[in-house]
Amino acid sequence: MVSDYIPVLLQIVIAAGFAGATLVASALLGKRALRNPTKDSAYECGMTPIGGAQARFSVKFYLVAMLFVLFDIEVVFLFPWAAVYREQIGEGAMVFLWAMLGFVGILFVAYLYALRKGALEWRN
Repeated sequence: MVSDYIPVLLQIVIAAGFAGATLVASALLGKRALRNPTKDSAYECGMTPIGGAQARFSVKFYLVAMLFVLFDIEVVFLFPWAAVYREQIGEGAMVFLWAMLGFVGILFVAYLYALRKGALEWRN
């Protein structure tokens, strides 16, 4: 039983050894003394960097992005349902249909809530 785990343990030891050897080699062979501000600055296609590296985005951007992901996941659930629904028509399709209408209904209420709260309006 223990012999079944030997390849896994060997792979873990080799991966940890490689990671450790790479870190030690980079520390020993790296040229720390040859640093200057020009080499440490960000390279932007030959242009001098202007402004900060992290641009600030409005919270509205993240809110719209999260709503997009939410409703995109809804579509991901609708595709398999639509593919299976044709097979389910003969055997209790109404239960299957009402379950999906309930799912879409809950998401539609969430959409109306976001719309009423002004989550999709860009101008404030």
